[in-house]
Amino acid sequence: MFENILIANRGEIAARVARTCRELDIGVTAVYSTEDADSAVVRMADQAVCIGPAPAKHSYLNAAAILEAARQTGAEAVHPGYGFLSEDPDFVELCEVAGITLIGPPAAVMAKLGDKSTAREMMAAAGLPLLPGSVRPLDGAAQAKRLADDIGYPVIIKAVAGGGGRGMQIVRNTADFEDAYRSTRTTAQAIFGDGRVYVERYLEHTRHVEVQVLADRHGNAVHLGERDCSVQRRHQKLIEETPAPGLRQETVEQIHAAAVRGTLAAGYVGAGTFEFLVDGRGDFYFMEVNCRIQVEHPVTEMVTGVDLVEEQVRVAAGEPLRLRQDDIRPRGVAIECRVNAEDPARDFAPAPGELVEFEPPSGPFVRVDTYGRPGGRVSPHYDSLLAKTVVHAPDRGRAIARMRRALREFLVAGPGVATTLDFLQNVLDHPLFQSNRHTTELVELMLSENTARRQTECHTST
Repeated sequence: MFENILIANRGEIAARVARTCRELDIGVTAVYSTEDADSAVVRMADQAVCIGPAPAKHSYLNAAAILEAARQTGAEAVHPGYGFLSEDPDFVELCEVAGITLIGPPAAVMAKLGDKSTAREMMAAAGLPLLPGSVRPLDGAAQAKRLADDIGYPVIIKAVAGGGGRGMQIVRNTADFEDAYRSTRTTAQAIFGDGRVYVERYLEHTRHVEVQVLADRHGNAVHLGERDCSVQRRHQKLIEETPAPGLRQETVEQIHAAAVRGTLAAGYVGAGTFEFLVDGRGDFYFMEVNCRIQVEHPVTEMVTGVDLVEEQVRVAAGEPLRLRQDDIRPRGVAIECRVNAEDPARDFAPAPGELVEFEPPSGPFVRVDTYGRPGGRVSPHYDSLLAKTVVHAPDRGRAIARMRRALREFLVAGPGVATTLDFLQNVLDHPLFQSNRHTTELVELMLSENTARRQTECHTST
């Protein structure tokens, strides 16, 4: 087992990883930007190293500074959390060259799965179902348009190097395709440094279902059930739950089996997530693999009792999986709501500022992962996620009721700070969510309903 782990991240996930290290009696090294000098993980760590100024490209994305901090502090391993360098195979390779263990899959595996085209080829060979479309990157707008016309609209253009909901564009007719193709390529090049794209059929009214997997270096792999992540805005998740409600047991079992099959085919090591789209008939299609711990991992932990970060650390240290598939017996229902410092009334624009008041909920079967505290600050330099509120209950109805209570208890106030708390309550109350009939289009539907309501009220008042 490691004696010292460097956490190459910030915010709630850095504190989350540090807590598991503490329980395993592993020393914690934090790195921080000048913006985060008084952050939660810095206060929790045995040692902390400043790696640069506030902008992420000069700090949390500065691989050289992070590796130098590891060398200075004697850290044997790096936990990248999610975001930043967590899915950068070049960083993994640099760690390998430096003799430092990256807590995640090997660089070669991450590179293959991070390239959406290569990942699709690999999963197709493993027998996972794919949506109609191109498996390899397309050579130009004309070829892409011919394929889109053959597939039938709507289609979605995706960046090969994309992720996190970025680098994709839906096209609904042939007249708009070439402009959308060029726009997506330009965006992909600007964001990811890779302008390659592919095209696939875009499904309307789908569910976004993902499977948590664990695999070791000894050829063992298990799944820990599925999560429904269909409540999204602009492909960014807002609410996640497990088990996925309203799916046939046969479909669930097939998705689980596909994820494990894909894990073994890829030679995956560590914790990972296989993401699928499920249509109204219950047919499912592979989307991508996330080679890191997920933001929504707590819901899986709540129903299985498995500390996923601990399993990540043990696997990275070379231990075989302690779990077999029969050992994993999920119980009850867990729901996670992402409380973001965003203003839903301004198209979810970031709303950073000082946290004058910050009082998270508590009580039976409620977990809050956060870096927030009274007197703390939501920085404009980083992601707007402020806290993750997670509840567990025997069934979905009671889990929703518990989450509604928890969100009502959550107190956040400060100049300039707005949150998604009220919007999350509205999602939980929506009839489609309540009745398990929601899809990835629920948030867009709610926003259009709100617009129509305001227009009616305005017309009535005049």
